[in-house]
Amino acid sequence: MAGKVAQKAVKAIGEYQYPWREKLAKYKDELSKGVWGYWELGAWKPLGISARRRARLRKEVLLAGQDWPFDPERKEMRNVRKGHKCDRIAAEKRENTARLMEKMPDMLLAYKKRRWEKKMKEEDKK
Repeated sequence: MAGKVAQKAVKAIGEYQYPWREKLAKYKDELSKGVWGYWELGAWKPLGISARRRARLRKEVLLAGQDWPFDPERKEMRNVRKGHKCDRIAAEKRENTARLMEKMPDMLLAYKKRRWEKKMKEEDKK
């Protein structure tokens, strides 16, 4: 007799500890329709459960260590940040200038060589 009472008490405590299971079973169909609502026959229908109650139920489930499959899929994050075109172009110009400055000694030598060759051709013509 005492064992049956203890079992009922444990069962009642266990059910009380996890009230989200009942709520989840009750609103399972509604939660699977979407986060905010759904279109049905050309009309927008909001969910049968409010966003506040949905969030509270989600929190209870996650705190209990269970999985919450009703969240929508997240989009992939952007790699390129938005900004002003002039800033982007200025950065590209600075990079290009840095690359050209590395090549500058070779370019100067090539320029001096061309000038010297041009001078030599003019002297040969005279």
